[in-house]
Amino acid sequence: MGITLEDYRDVTPPGTVDFLRRLARSVEGKRMLHVNSTRYGGGVAEILHRLVPMFEELGVKARWEVMAGSDAFYRTTKGFHNALQGTIQHITADMYEAYLACNRENAQRLDLEADVVMIHDPQPAPLIDARKLGAKWIWRCHIDLSTPQRSVWQFLRPYVVRYDAAIVSLPKFAQRLPIPQFLIYPSIDPLSDKNRELSVEEIDRILHRLGVPRDKPILLQVSRFDRFKDPVGVVEAYRLVKKSHDCRLVLAGGTAVDDPEGAEVLAEVQTAVGTDPDVHLLLLPPTANLEINALQRAATIVFQKSTREGFGLTVAEALWKGKPVIGGQTGGITVQLIPGVTGFTVHSPEGAAFYTKRLLNEPDLMTAIGRQGREYARHRFLITRHLQDYLGMMIHLSQAA
Repeated sequence: MGITLEDYRDVTPPGTVDFLRRLARSVEGKRMLHVNSTRYGGGVAEILHRLVPMFEELGVKARWEVMAGSDAFYRTTKGFHNALQGTIQHITADMYEAYLACNRENAQRLDLEADVVMIHDPQPAPLIDARKLGAKWIWRCHIDLSTPQRSVWQFLRPYVVRYDAAIVSLPKFAQRLPIPQFLIYPSIDPLSDKNRELSVEEIDRILHRLGVPRDKPILLQVSRFDRFKDPVGVVEAYRLVKKSHDCRLVLAGGTAVDDPEGAEVLAEVQTAVGTDPDVHLLLLPPTANLEINALQRAATIVFQKSTREGFGLTVAEALWKGKPVIGGQTGGITVQLIPGVTGFTVHSPEGAAFYTKRLLNEPDLMTAIGRQGREYARHRFLITRHLQDYLGMMIHLSQAA
């Protein structure tokens, strides 16, 4: 038997499960559809794998469709992703047309019949063209929209304004739109293979299989090999720490179907690492949830040194496991890391190295920050809170004219 809502009683704040059941009565029987661009790889897919069954348990008829795209489509949408997060990209007229053609094909292929349709990120945004009368459509943007490249946003905006509402992960990601905008943080599932409790024996066995010894402190970053995650900057920070503290660095990540740049960034990281035997580059498949769990639990300090970040769920994962986290001063990381309380935020490899050395020198501080981080995650970043926010939004939209 799979995990049910009752299983969350012991890990969520008191009263959470009962409150979810009461909320859901107002939308029981509604048909809800989620659409995104990949079934595996990345936080969006991970969240949907758990949220959809939770909706169903609460009486909402939830489904999840995944759009299909060519390599050219994914190259274009990766350009969109970078442009919307502030990096200048050259998107040609042919690329825009390929993007729209792919959406037209998916509009014909996908079953878009539902009372509430949630479209995730830019890839399927033009599916609004296929909207049926009476349905409520919501555009859920998971990326940092605070400083988008104007030309790309002006192309996308006419589609977004036709939705009934938009959801962003931080207030500064909101744009001037004539539709309601909701602030909803992403979340982690505390009972999933990536976040559930593991025994010491399980952790040891998995790390042995991955070839990562536990003979010295482990510094860890888990993320896709993406320039915005700054893996080369993490290597630079490690080298600064290594001058005074004998430690290991583990960079664990992979690529996703909708991210064609991953292999190129991985090659840059391999060059930066060279032949250092204390640096472990792990190319993991999208389904390596237990491996990531074990690595995070074995880590002494966790990095998420992003230069741009929609939210950064790897931070919430590490907080839940009681680990001190050092993250980039950007996006949703700033919501999760309260300096000196749940972790530290930095702007440079030098800053990351400074706080790493401080934590390694002060084990009591590491313990306190880890304990505070876990409680912070319990109240703000678990999937039950995410479900509660979505139910509240559905109730609001169903009552709106």
